[in-house]
Amino acid sequence: MTESATPRVPRLQGFEAVLFDLDGVLTPTAEVHMHAWQTMFDELFAAWRISPPYTDQDYYAYVDGKRRYDGVAGLLRSRDVEVPWGDPSDHPSADTICGIGNRKNDVFMRVLRRDGIAPFPGSLAVLDALAAEGMPVAVVSSSKNARPVLDAAGIRSRFPVVVDGVVAEEQDLPSKPAPDVFLEGARELGVDPARAVVVEDALSGVASGAAGGFGLIIGVDRGAGADALRAAGAHVIVNDLAELMGTSA
Repeated sequence: MTESATPRVPRLQGFEAVLFDLDGVLTPTAEVHMHAWQTMFDELFAAWRISPPYTDQDYYAYVDGKRRYDGVAGLLRSRDVEVPWGDPSDHPSADTICGIGNRKNDVFMRVLRRDGIAPFPGSLAVLDALAAEGMPVAVVSSSKNARPVLDAAGIRSRFPVVVDGVVAEEQDLPSKPAPDVFLEGARELGVDPARAVVVEDALSGVASGAAGGFGLIIGVDRGAGADALRAAGAHVIVNDLAELMGTSA
């Protein structure tokens, strides 16, 4: 077999499109999100005397992969705290689900503007290889900041389809683990989910791909744990996307 005939991403051969989560899969923004959530909830819990304290386990259980306001509501509900939902236009100082979510977003955007972001090298290599093969790709993210992050990382032009938190809100699509956002991404790409690949690092995102009947679900273990990703529905577990090409990160 000649070099040109060798599959560039052999583990994705036979599929017709790849739908990527963003934070933690393509870019290390998950760390920025985790820091922003921790900062915001630490301050809120101290002010409201909420216990037990917020932990990384809370992030993976209630926040990771979900729409921002759903994450706030789920986390507060876990502490038996109920506040009005409010409106997305609420000021960050408002004691509503939307206001609290907007506080977190202020912290995130401040860090993104200050520090910038770069794609994971292994993820960029996979994107390069898929582009060379002409494989359609999409970003499916619960974040309303997906487009600014893609712009900051210099990879926005690679994705003709972006289904993010803004699209989900406009179309009233429920958060992951419901399959709707991934199904919308497949619809916009014009591909049968059974012939498409989902790449996710969040348990809710993996479960979303499984619920949507996607043909291959790749779990990227950035901290959720291989066993948990597999239990959520991942068919393949990697620590970095470079492993899909038979190379290391």
